[in-house]
Amino acid sequence: MDFRTLHQRVADELGRRIVGGRWGPGDPLPVEDALAAEIGVSRGVLREAVKSLVAKGMLHVRPRTGTRVLPPEHWNHLDRDVLRWKQAGDAAALLRDTGELRRIIEPEAARLAAGRAGPDDVRALYEALAAMEAAAAAPGRSGYVEADIAFHRALLDAGGNRLLGSLGRAVEIALEHSFVVSTRTPGAVEASLPGHRAVVRAVEARDPEAAAAAVLAIIESAEEEIARSPGTPDDAG
Repeated sequence: MDFRTLHQRVADELGRRIVGGRWGPGDPLPVEDALAAEIGVSRGVLREAVKSLVAKGMLHVRPRTGTRVLPPEHWNHLDRDVLRWKQAGDAAALLRDTGELRRIIEPEAARLAAGRAGPDDVRALYEALAAMEAAAAAPGRSGYVEADIAFHRALLDAGGNRLLGSLGRAVEIALEHSFVVSTRTPGAVEASLPGHRAVVRAVEARDPEAAAAAVLAIIESAEEEIARSPGTPDDAG
């Protein structure tokens, strides 16, 4: 195992412990020698892992007071690692936060796309839709979630706002988690396709309000499916 992989493994372990509540806000991490020995790594590897969590806003290092956990409001919740740890440690909250973020962002992104999308953008939406349809018809629906993510990423890109495009790529893990849960119920995949077709047609027709309404309908339907989905945490939705 190379140094980078080892440092990432240790960062994963520390991140999961923090998100899971093993150490709460303000708590100090155990003494470096003891923590390194417990995890089975050198102090150098542990320090690199700690640095990565400092960069994510999860830890703060100060002389004399040591390394302490920062409150969640300081964390970078769009960081891919933080999203993974939240998925493992607080799945219900991640589903709720993802749904709320989608309601805030995606309808306006659809409006922008309807006003700005060029031929390449529309083609990307149609290609993602075709991939969704093909996956929906395939045994086991392999690749459906990936195609669905590609569709929504293409929609954010089509608005021509680079910040929205970057946001879409940042929250892919949260979207994947949400889509996996929302497509578990029987008929959910088939029911989602007409709404996605409506989005593409509205964007192509340059109808901002229709595009926004179609996306909002998709989000509301997904929230209903999440609430009914097998294995959904009780407080998700």
